[in-house]
Amino acid sequence: MRILGPYNFDSVLDRLSLDPLHVINKVKRSVKVPLIIKDQPLVAEVTAIGTTDEPEFRIDEENNEIIERLTHIFQWKQSLTEVDDHFQTTDLQQLFKDHRGTPLVLDFDPYNCLLKSIIHQQLNLSFAHTLTERFVKTFGFEVDGVYFYPQPETVAHLNIADLRELQFSGRKAEYVIGIAQAIVDGKLDLQSLYDKSDEEIMNELIKLRGVGPWTVQNLLIFGLGRPNLFPAADIGLQNALKKLYELDRKPTLEEIDLYKKGWEPYLSFASLYLWRSIEEVG
Repeated sequence: MRILGPYNFDSVLDRLSLDPLHVINKVKRSVKVPLIIKDQPLVAEVTAIGTTDEPEFRIDEENNEIIERLTHIFQWKQSLTEVDDHFQTTDLQQLFKDHRGTPLVLDFDPYNCLLKSIIHQQLNLSFAHTLTERFVKTFGFEVDGVYFYPQPETVAHLNIADLRELQFSGRKAEYVIGIAQAIVDGKLDLQSLYDKSDEEIMNELIKLRGVGPWTVQNLLIFGLGRPNLFPAADIGLQNALKKLYELDRKPTLEEIDLYKKGWEPYLSFASLYLWRSIEEVG
């Protein structure tokens, strides 16, 4: 499968490698993607066989639905040239040069994204990934060496004590179980979010216990691929801006509002490239 460049899949693998649940082979330039298709779990392996400027991919499991899902996850239809051009006259010009062709790759499922965002709240990134990995490996399931998040029906029947054993806080355990119960009860339909505006999604999800603006913004960016979100309260983004502008402190929210004015309508890409500027890649 060929797409328009630039598209740096090696940068994609670098970022995915931050999460220990992802099955990646950097030498082979591949990642195994867990998918639920028609209620059946399957693993699709995506391998890069092209370059940044002439990207091409081999997919070991091919049908229209799989291709459609992978195209959405890896954002193969998004023109990065258009995005890159936009930032050439901004303060982020050098970041877009340093990380040229880095796409906004999504979590493999919006449900996974929402649960992960709740688990990651107010934790340092290393422990956040450790806690998520414990959760998935304890209550999820494995197919061809790849772990799948536990489905809502499974999580809805867990007790708070089950998650406390993994070092969840009591509240975070309540939130994760509550989200799953809302899905099982039909009160939350994640698939319906694709047809709603950012504002409608924020207003709907903010009513759920444990879901604040930061969590919804993360879902909009990494669950749904919305292009114009900037989670200003994110500590990582604040640290990246501190580094970029050589500040002696984290910027205020008012300062961030001024910085980001010229970055619209691609605030999600500004967020991504700022995160990339401070991430330690293994």
